Amino acid sequence: MSHAVTVARDLPPEALYAELDQALAGLIAGERDGIANLANAAALLYAVLPELNWAGFYLLRDGGLVVGPFQGKPACVRIALGQGVCGTAASRRETVVVPDVHAFPGHIACDAASNSEIVVPLVKDGRLIGVLDLDSPRTGRFGAADARGLEAFAARLLAGSDL
Repeated sequence: MSHAVTVARDLPPEALYAELDQALAGLIAGERDGIANLANAAALLYAVLPELNWAGFYLLRDGGLVVGPFQGKPACVRIALGQGVCGTAASRRETVVVPDVHAFPGHIACDAASNSEIVVPLVKDGRLIGVLDLDSPRTGRFGAADARGLEAFAARLLAGSDL
């Protein structure tokens, strides 16, 4: 079954994330497989959000984060909890917005073109599942509206998926 997804990319952030939420709801409707839903969610974010060079997920495996479904260049495979932006967001269980990754202590440079990053922890029923990670070549790309929108996106994704 084909899912045609159209979201206007030039909307203000709140409207853009509302459209993304509806597009995600349509993509995952009737499908509970977590990996399938993560893959489609990464593709949706990468296709719709402007100025991204990586969008994807790291999943908690054996006490660390392992790369999961994503869109973009090949990524770092394993990240320890507490290391880099992803590991920091996972260990804190809170969204981390980094306007300039080069100023973030311990930043892990998987792609030298990345200049800003946002990472949203995926927590379901009190369990850390992993993180949603977005990178941009533009310094200062992510802000509070992105954090709110991506947290809601992650919540819908987790509620609709067996992870």
